[in-house]
Amino acid sequence: MKKIIVLFVLTLIVASCNSQQKGDIKVISIETLKADAIGKDVQLIDVRTSKEYEAGHIDDAVNIDFLDTENFAKEVNKLDKTEPIYIYCQMGGRSGKASQKLRELGFTTIFDYSGGYGEWNQKNK
Repeated sequence: MKKIIVLFVLTLIVASCNSQQKGDIKVISIETLKADAIGKDVQLIDVRTSKEYEAGHIDDAVNIDFLDTENFAKEVNKLDKTEPIYIYCQMGGRSGKASQKLRELGFTTIFDYSGGYGEWNQKNK
């Protein structure tokens, strides 16, 4: 019985350490984005193509095209991995994949605005 308890405790410790190292991804709503990121000094990244970005984007977002995989990794590695990063795309698909990539690259707190620019544009006309 002692062996089972010790094994269980060790498993919990290892699982806890692994989740802390991988980074935290939180899917957020438009309300959360407005309250926590808009008008504030945060890392706000638009992961759409430059053509999509030029057609319209959210406030002070910086464009880093997720589909340009080589440049994406290069550019996001210039950002502060210990500070929260907010990302969005058009409808949530690319930003979900980009969130996973950011976690792999060592970002610790990732906020994925799932509604994307499509929702933002519609609700802020």
